[in-house]
Amino acid sequence: MKVGVVKEIKKHEYRVGLTPADAKSYIAHGHSVLAESSAGAQAGFADEAYTEVGVTILPSPEAVFAEADMVVKVKEPQVSECEMLRQGQILYTYLHLAAEEPLTKLLLEKQVKAVAYETIEEHKTLPCLVPMSEIAGRLSVQEGAKYLEKHYGGGGVLLGGVPGVRRGKVAIIGGGVVGTNAAKIAVGIGADVTILDVNARRLAYLDDIFGSSISTLYSTEANIEKVLAECDVLIGAVLIPGARAPRLVRREHLSLMRPGSVIVDVAVDQGGCIETIHPTTHDDPVYMVDGILHYGVANMPGAVALTSTLALTGITLAYGLQIADSGLERAVLKSRAIATGVNTYAGNITCKAVAEAHGLPYTPIKELIA
Repeated sequence: MKVGVVKEIKKHEYRVGLTPADAKSYIAHGHSVLAESSAGAQAGFADEAYTEVGVTILPSPEAVFAEADMVVKVKEPQVSECEMLRQGQILYTYLHLAAEEPLTKLLLEKQVKAVAYETIEEHKTLPCLVPMSEIAGRLSVQEGAKYLEKHYGGGGVLLGGVPGVRRGKVAIIGGGVVGTNAAKIAVGIGADVTILDVNARRLAYLDDIFGSSISTLYSTEANIEKVLAECDVLIGAVLIPGARAPRLVRREHLSLMRPGSVIVDVAVDQGGCIETIHPTTHDDPVYMVDGILHYGVANMPGAVALTSTLALTGITLAYGLQIADSGLERAVLKSRAIATGVNTYAGNITCKAVAEAHGLPYTPIKELIA
């Protein structure tokens, strides 16, 4: 199989879908790898590092898309990239289609075989989402702490406090991978941390591992309102695999918060769990609504491109090799994990959550390839 990797063109996206080491693995399996010139430069991988392992460097994304049987990316294809996709081509990347109706329809029209990292499920986990969720969770507290500073419009609160002054309060809605990693950093800098979740067993686990360093609350309307009134930083960390995030904080809730408080919604790429959130970029990350700063960068891990690329590709490589070695159809029959990753196939939506988000028909992938 011809495996292609292109330079990410989404604003301020510096990661790359394949490292030279990954390319070497594909080549060792008998595949050829095509890379757009400078595809990995922003993440710290020069063209020479790719050519040394046998990668063919091509001058443009058009050349890569035209030749590759499978294109491996990081973020969803932008408009210009969608135009280069062709029928039957495999697209292997993050997609977040539940929040992207226009992109969903484009992939259906193009009859692309789209495999989404974020819906690959194995052993009741989302392995390709976990490393980026870990990074985004840790970054969320850093960003929240920064934008609390007065010159950004924040309330002027130091999360760790100082002797004689109260610590800043961080409320985290969602106790999964993002929420747990956010808590690690928030606890580490000395903040007063509360985590809310609807899963009592998860709350018990978090209480066990963090002990008295955090407080846990069952996620109800009343408890959400309680922490909104008290917190300096609110972190949205809610995930429903493949589906749009539920709106748990509505605009009227903002009146409960202190002016200058900060909201960081890590679920923004799935539509966000805060009603007033919308996607922003690293060069213009925050905006104010009703006196509350909102941080909505949809590709937070792109800011730490080298760490993120190594963490992501360390997981995605194994599934990519299975697809390349067997072809997507045989890989789906062999691996339930890969089957759950297929979001569109031959003009059909094959992810139930995506179909429900857009009110479109759903067809299980195995029915289409049987």
